[in-house]
Amino acid sequence: MIPKKYTHQVFSFFMALLMSCLMSLVITVFNLGLVEGLLGIWLKAWGFGFIVALPTVLTVSPLVRKLVNLVVED
Repeated sequence: MIPKKYTHQVFSFFMALLMSCLMSLVITVFNLGLVEGLLGIWLKAWGFGFIVALPTVLTVSPLVRKLVNLVVED
């Protein structure tokens, strides 16, 4: 098991993994339709998307927390 002090990094990893998976699939199908070789095209897009998504989530999440705290009441 991973120590609790790494919760933010583990959360960010899974968030980036799942979001990049879903978004790359939706965008690939939207742009190309259900074409032959879709699986390979999507997996390539997902790999690239995850490489961008993980550092983005790790970098942006502190700002998002601050924004959420500004708009949510105690």
